[in-house]
Parts: sequence; C-alpha cells; structure tokens
Amino acid sequence: MIRRWDRPDARAIGRDAEAFLRLLGEPTWICLDGRDRARTRAVTTLLHGNEPSGTRALHRFLVSGQLPATNVIALVASVDAALAPPGFAHRMLPGRRDLNRCFADAADDRDARLARAILSDLRAAHPEALVDLHNTSGLGPDYGVGTRAEALQLALVSLFSGYHVLTDIRLGTLMEAAENDCPTVTIECGGARDPRSDEVAYAGLTRYLCAPTLFGERDAGAAVSVLRHPIRVRLADGDGVAYGSAPAAGRALTLRRDIDRFNSSLLPVTEPIGWAAGVEAVTARDGHGVELRDQLLVARGGLLYARRPLRLFMATTDARIAAEDCLFYAVFGQEPGDAG
Repeated sequence: MIRRWDRPDARAIGRDAEAFLRLLGEPTWICLDGRDRARTRAVTTLLHGNEPSGTRALHRFLVSGQLPATNVIALVASVDAALAPPGFAHRMLPGRRDLNRCFADAADDRDARLARAILSDLRAAHPEALVDLHNTSGLGPDYGVGTRAEALQLALVSLFSGYHVLTDIRLGTLMEAAENDCPTVTIECGGARDPRSDEVAYAGLTRYLCAPTLFGERDAGAAVSVLRHPIRVRLADGDGVAYGSAPAAGRALTLRRDIDRFNSSLLPVTEPIGWAAGVEAVTARDGHGVELRDQLLVARGGLLYARRPLRLFMATTDARIAAEDCLFYAVFGQEPGDAG
C-alpha cells in the first residue's frame, strides 16, 4: 500500500519538491542508510496535503547528499492531495478523510487502511525516535506538540523550536498512536506560505538526522518552554464561519480576517476576535471533554472577546479547515517564555 524507495539517487529525485512528488506518485517511504546501521530514525511528512515544509526539507536534504547518522525511514504521505491543482492546497482530496485523524480508527476505508499500514511499517523498523512534520493552518511561529513533555520529547523539540505544547486532547493522530513505541513529537514549522517555515523544517531535520546521538545531552531540552493543555475551540453547529472586518449576514459567527496574527502574540481581553451574539456559537472543550467556552470567551455588544488573556495556536482564516477541524486552540495565561 506504501511504496518504498531505497537509497534514492540525489540526481534523480526532481529539481524541487513538486517534481519529487510527481516522481513518487503515491505514499512513499524514503529509506536511507546511515553511519550506524544498527539504529533507525523516522520522520513523517505531508500527512496533510497542504503542509509542504516537511517534504521540501526532505527533498533538500536528499539533494544535499549528506550521510545521516543512522538509518532513516521518511514518509511522504498525501502525495495525491498535494499534487492536486493548484498544488499544496488541499488538506485531503474531496471525499477523503483527514489522514491524521485515522490512526485510532478500526474502519475499513482507504484512509484508515493507509494509517494502519504506516503504523505497521513504523513498528517494524523499531525507530529510536519519530518526528512528524507539519505546517500551521494560519500564520504563526514554530512549536512542538506532544502528549508527553519528558526529557526525551523536549530534546527532540529543541532541534526545531523553543516551545512545546503539551496536549491531552485525543484526535486519532499518528503522534498519539506512536507515543508508546518510541519518543514521538509533532513539529509545527509555521505557516505553510511562510518561507521561514521551510527553513525551520530543513535546519531541524538536518540536526535530527545527522546528530550522532539525540538523547546524550542530559539537558538538551532544558531551554524549551512548555505550554500545557490547550483547549480546542470549534463551531458549535454546522452553520460555518465567516471572516471579515464586520459581521457577515446570516452567520452566527464571524471572525476577524487577521485572527491568525494572534498565533504569535498574546490575545488581550480588550481585543475583539470577532462577532457573535453569544459564546454559544462555539464549543471549547479540554482533553477530558469539559466545556470551557464560558471561561474562555465572553460576548459583549455583539463582539467576542477573550475572558482572560489567551495564547492561540492554529488559528486559521481558512473557513473550510475551520469547519472541518477547528477554529483554533487556546491556552490560558502568559507569554510562552513564562509558561511552565
């Protein structure tokens, strides 16, 4: 179900990531030999077809001809979605499911079978670590995400970013499924259209693949700030969301068109994030399913505000992603450097 390409020739993988994807044509494991043949590191990219930085970084690493420290298995997953015009625009193809929500799924559809095949291949390789590379849905900084924030996970995050979001929300992701097999983190490299995200992905991937040891330094992750237990904010019904500079007619919720700028700064209680008659337009649940929207948000005079200062993650201005996945994640409190 997943193609395997062993030791690809750097001269035969295409001049850029798009050409690389056309050569692949389908989900593919890229397999490399390293200096130490007794160990393997795993990396996954393109679980979402509109998140290109991981694939661009992998292609660039292959072109560079660098010899990794260990054997490598690198997945390029949603090739068909990424190739669909206009390119890197579709999270998944119409009629398909979000692949990164299928890793705890017993269904027998194509995406659930692909998720099981990915897990099976990973477990057969016995990697010493797994890094899953993504882009954020809107503008924003880089950060790690994980269900654990122990020394091993923070050491992995430190190769890419100075921030780690510790989550207890379960969505059926690869990260959740693999966490008991080896140290596993998701890396959000930043916005998909930000060239800096590609640089974050490439620099971090190079460090990850070429470091002689990942966990030898006792305090490798000491400089990583941990933000704990985000709350997932979603639409409360199927009405959809609009984005703009004024409330949209016929919509229960309109968010400001620049809401993604709060992905990189604190949202104060004085700054409206949109228009709604009440907080009932959204649902905001923590990892235990507890509804927290009244603690998170307040509506005053038709405007929607944070009840307490918030830091947002994954705030998007893509109405389709907002409806299918979520509006944003939020944590209470301080700037990332102050979070414990």
